Amino acid sequence: MSQRIDAVILAGGMARRMGGNDKGLVELNGQPMIKHAIDRIKPQVKEILINANRNQNHYAEFGYKVLSDEDSGYLGPLAGMITALGHTLADYLLVVPCDCPLLPLDLVPRMLAAIDTNNAELAVASDGKREQPVVLLMKPELRASMKAFLDAGERKIDFWYAKHQCVVCDFSDQPNAFVNVNTPEQNQQLSEAIAK
Repeated sequence: MSQRIDAVILAGGMARRMGGNDKGLVELNGQPMIKHAIDRIKPQVKEILINANRNQNHYAEFGYKVLSDEDSGYLGPLAGMITALGHTLADYLLVVPCDCPLLPLDLVPRMLAAIDTNNAELAVASDGKREQPVVLLMKPELRASMKAFLDAGERKIDFWYAKHQCVVCDFSDQPNAFVNVNTPEQNQQLSEAIAK
């Protein structure tokens, strides 16, 4: 039996650098940013969850279950991951941010292979230069550990995954795969690059 993989797209942040606009709903090339992420990962997973703390009705229009952080107060990506880990029946949960419109089309198979080869609990993606701490594939059993970490006042996800059997999955052959859009200027630049 093949393993079930679900995904959560994190759209729960404050988007301060985007002028407070909800990043997942900001348009890039005529489509909301999150739609690009959905299109890239949909063929790779069984079910998609969306983590959003505002504009839930807008996000629900994409046809997927929308989850708000169980812990209120915008506690960062860990809070969204913990919530999603409690709502999946999958063998693994893929985590991606809503502002990465060029995610690899082979993200899941490569990360799963890295986990299997290294007998790891989770994989984190790298663009070859730096790790992408909110692009993860992990076992839902890690939820209790992550919740304890957040409850202890910790926020930095790379500190958390350093405590586990984690493998770094190298995507340096796709150096732009994890380009993320944090500002209106970056949105404009990426729109122009995609249009070329």
